[in-house]
Amino acid sequence: MLTFDQSRAQIASLVKHYLTNREAYHAPRYKEAEARRELIDPLFTALGWDVLNVERRAPQYKPVMTEVSLEIDASQRAPDYAFRMSEHDIKFYVEAKKPGVALKTNADAAFQLRRYGWNGKLALSILTDFEEFAVYDCRSKPKPGDKPSVARKQYYTFPQYADEWRALWDLFSFEAVRGGAFDQFAQSETGKRGSVTVDADFLDTIEGWRRALAQNIELRNSLSADDLTDAVQRTIDRLIFLRIAEDRDIEPYGQLRELAARDGIYPALVALFRKADRKYNSGLFDFARDRAVLKLEIDDRVLKALIGELYGTYNFRLMPPEILGNVYEQFLGKVIRVTAGGHAKIEEKPEVRKAGGVYYTPSYIVDYIVRQTLGRRLDGRTPKEASALRVLDMACGSGSFLLGAYRFLLDWHRDWYAAHEPAKQKPLYDATHGAGTPDWRLTTAEKKRILLNNIYGVDIDRQAVEVTKLSLLLTVLEDESRETLQPQLLDGDGERALPNLDANIRWGNSLIGPDYADDPAAREAVRAFDWRAEFPAVMKAGGFDVVIGNPPYVRIQTMTEYAPREVEAYKRLYRAAGSGNYDVYVVFVERALGLLNATGTLGFILPHKFFNAKYGAPLRGVLSEGKHLRHVVHFGDQQVFAGATTYTCLMFLDKAGADAAHIVKVDDLNAWRLNGAGVAGDVPAASITGAEWNFTVGAGAALFERLSRMPVKLGDVAHIFVGTQTSADDVFVLEDCRLSGQLIEGASKNLDRVVRVESEATVPFLRGSDIRRYQQPVSTTRLISPYETTDSVSRLYSPTEMAKRFPKTLDYLALNRSILAAREKGKFTGANWYAFGYPKSMTLFRRPKIIVPDYNNVASFTYDESGYFFKTGYGVLLKSDDLSSFYVLGLLNSPLLFSYLSIIGTHLRGGYVRFWTQFIAQLPIRPIDFADANDKARHDRMVTLVTQMLDLHKRQAAAGSQAARDLIATQIAATDRQIDALVYELYGLADEEIAVVEG
Repeated sequence: MLTFDQSRAQIASLVKHYLTNREAYHAPRYKEAEARRELIDPLFTALGWDVLNVERRAPQYKPVMTEVSLEIDASQRAPDYAFRMSEHDIKFYVEAKKPGVALKTNADAAFQLRRYGWNGKLALSILTDFEEFAVYDCRSKPKPGDKPSVARKQYYTFPQYADEWRALWDLFSFEAVRGGAFDQFAQSETGKRGSVTVDADFLDTIEGWRRALAQNIELRNSLSADDLTDAVQRTIDRLIFLRIAEDRDIEPYGQLRELAARDGIYPALVALFRKADRKYNSGLFDFARDRAVLKLEIDDRVLKALIGELYGTYNFRLMPPEILGNVYEQFLGKVIRVTAGGHAKIEEKPEVRKAGGVYYTPSYIVDYIVRQTLGRRLDGRTPKEASALRVLDMACGSGSFLLGAYRFLLDWHRDWYAAHEPAKQKPLYDATHGAGTPDWRLTTAEKKRILLNNIYGVDIDRQAVEVTKLSLLLTVLEDESRETLQPQLLDGDGERALPNLDANIRWGNSLIGPDYADDPAAREAVRAFDWRAEFPAVMKAGGFDVVIGNPPYVRIQTMTEYAPREVEAYKRLYRAAGSGNYDVYVVFVERALGLLNATGTLGFILPHKFFNAKYGAPLRGVLSEGKHLRHVVHFGDQQVFAGATTYTCLMFLDKAGADAAHIVKVDDLNAWRLNGAGVAGDVPAASITGAEWNFTVGAGAALFERLSRMPVKLGDVAHIFVGTQTSADDVFVLEDCRLSGQLIEGASKNLDRVVRVESEATVPFLRGSDIRRYQQPVSTTRLISPYETTDSVSRLYSPTEMAKRFPKTLDYLALNRSILAAREKGKFTGANWYAFGYPKSMTLFRRPKIIVPDYNNVASFTYDESGYFFKTGYGVLLKSDDLSSFYVLGLLNSPLLFSYLSIIGTHLRGGYVRFWTQFIAQLPIRPIDFADANDKARHDRMVTLVTQMLDLHKRQAAAGSQAARDLIATQIAATDRQIDALVYELYGLADEEIAVVEG
């Protein structure tokens, strides 16, 4: 492998050679192909890339793929070079020109490269003629007419190469790309202003098509909402399929555009669809099921505009397969509804709206899950043995997991045949036809056989079923052309190019079977799915070998609003539904486990919240009883789904059980993606029970186990209570308050002005951000309260008392009808005048107490002596006077207990941890034996140190100069270290354990 110095020497020599022969390289007869061979190949060879395949890798494993065909339409061409880490992981493109093209001012060349990179969803790509070297950001959509400087990130000329080689080496060398530097740079640039990825743009485009088609078809035809949805979806699917086939040289390029230039576009399209049905026989063009589509009326102007947008910037030959899946996943989140007035309207599905959107599973997650499930099952098998494997996604959506499994099977079969006398393998052919290193590929017949034999899917969304079929069928056509498909594209009665997937990808409710109800109408209402009837051979053989996927994440309370029948059924059918406040993915796990055969394996990505949540106990019980847990990749607060707030894990189960579970904890997602980096270890199955799962591996595992076995927890010695519960903060919370006689003046966000209410009708109030470690909370915020509360008594004011004592408060509340229930002024009852509830005992807020915010990335407990109320936080009141609150406060703020909380608690992005009751109640509290003089001395020493700490923070807040504050900060740090040392002594930590905690 080249070193940087060797590489720099090579490029310096090449530059010297070029300068000597520059005139010849600029000659008109000098060709681009020669420039690639003599200049650009050596340029990237100097960057450590095996451009010439010196290592003799099979074509599918070459790190650099070169485009040789220049005969096809320019809009269908691929870039000259694709630099990649694996067959399906392209990093950047290079477009080559011959020297003297003047790339700095050549707008056409820049647009060509940017169009390639944008369609490939690449961060960066390179345009070069060796004399010039331009790096372009490919995340902004290229537009014809863009200046060549648009999106250009770097620009060099050949005399600069030697001096600037470090910058190029650190980003584009093989070592930099393999080491992750390129990906880190790309990620740091993601989301910058003006960037519109190809999938986001294409989604916006087809959303526009759906609106236009739905409105026009509804106007010109008489269809139900379901038929309208089908007509729109199928029209879009068919057009996209044919347009992709054009760019892959399977259909004549431009046929749709030519058709759209005439009058009577839709009848002409129907004729083309019929012809496609005879060619492909895929079900996609099957008019037997949707005869109404044949008679549709669609205006030419709508179709002309739609088809026009399919050309231009899009190059479907270059789009990664997951792009279409990502687009369709989002697309399927909306549905067409016909209003009472007969108008077509596009709106989000209720489950999507409640979940906050749709999130597509990244391809690297899909690939990992497929390798850990299907890959394991294929180890040591032959293709004949592999034909018996059945892979299922029971909530397939747009088909990303089935697509990943199918691709894995195709690659595995190709590689197996290629390693076993490939020339004798009928399912294989050499795409080079004997010219050079063989490029072994599977025949179309073999690809169809594998798809029909191994891949199965179910979804409750009928449109999702069709999209999954489309994605899989397009995969069959990858690497195909009219030449390879010609024997199957005849209009005769022979075998057609594509399989019919109707028996493999089914529409239904994976969770509810035919025994749901005796009434056929009731079964149809929930789309009950009979697994034995739908997949008889698979179920007769015992079930599926592999179940993979990303089950829906939907709270059951949300489902109750739009699917109450299903929710009731889950209670009867599944142990995992034993909790009243669960997420439906736990039910999917239990059902999937039941669909596996005796040796089957499952791989899901799902929230890890059920590891610790109360609602996860029933599922944890199911999994622990069967010792099903085999492998977990725990992402902690690392966010797999961009833009989401769902924290996930990868969970793998074995139906037959496992002796231990291999746990990997990931704190750097990029490092894990690159090389699997994480803290790993095995947890014996015997120690995995239905109790909360706090898997600890690595250096701190033994310490965690010792702490977890300590008998006294915070919940044993203290009462923990939650803050106020209000659904209308902008009404009941007043900011920047000050006392004005008997009234409180405060700013109301809802009314956007200062209001005056009776001071007795309010209480002092903290937000979570007001609660900080050891700091005395101070706030000018007040909360309107219907209670008269002291530190021992709390009672609700009667309506008469409220009306008499607090007329200004009632006047203010009456102005907030947009948020509170509408009512006439003065007509108030104690039951409905406020839109919030309080904990059972209001008196707890008035008492001195330990308080903590809802979350933070450091221990954040403090002591409140002022009787504040609070919302996003928790209060801690000791049950007896045996232990001092200050002693407990010192323990709670220690790195030791925060480390423990970080293991058992729920994480948020950025290292933040929830201080929820269910977690802090488990914190181990070191009891004190007051009969032991040494133990009592430790207790009293802690009380003294914490008292000092609280006082130091008060003094720092009151200090008048920065110098004074800095001096006190030094004292705070020293006191903190003394408290930590005392905690380590109390809990008996050895030096190596202290190093783990503080590391």
